[in-house]
Amino acid sequence: MAVAEIIGTAIGTMLIIIVAYLLVGNLLNTAEVVSNAQKEMTLLQESRLHTDLSITNVTVSGNVINLTVENTGTETISDFPHTDIFVYTLGGAGYSEYLYNASVTTLPYSWSGSIINAYVHPGELDPGESMYVNAYYPGSIPFTFRVGICTNNGVYASTIV
Repeated sequence: MAVAEIIGTAIGTMLIIIVAYLLVGNLLNTAEVVSNAQKEMTLLQESRLHTDLSITNVTVSGNVINLTVENTGTETISDFPHTDIFVYTLGGAGYSEYLYNASVTTLPYSWSGSIINAYVHPGELDPGESMYVNAYYPGSIPFTFRVGICTNNGVYASTIV
């Protein structure tokens, strides 16, 4: 009878050790995932704090809205496919979103840009650099509208024309 109690106690102890090992392993894995997520969120917020844009010039030529956008922050902007132009027209369709078009065709509701004097990082908008942006409006452009640009990390600059 004593042998059965010893075997039962040994099996119970092994089960407790296995369950504790699984719980501790899962707890450490969860802590690592949360820690990495917090680190990524901190880096994104820091990037957002250092990003700043200003629209320094807006002209209209036919159905093209020409903008000059200056990077006034300290963060380099390079993710143009996830950067959008927004145009708000009174009495029209309201807000219209313009998506980046790398092929530089004149599709309506698209935009393309060229960076002025990009010497350090070609194809990226470095701090202090400016970019000419052409937004292609479908039809005739109203007299008064609001135009804005929004980067991939949510920083937004706008002006009324």
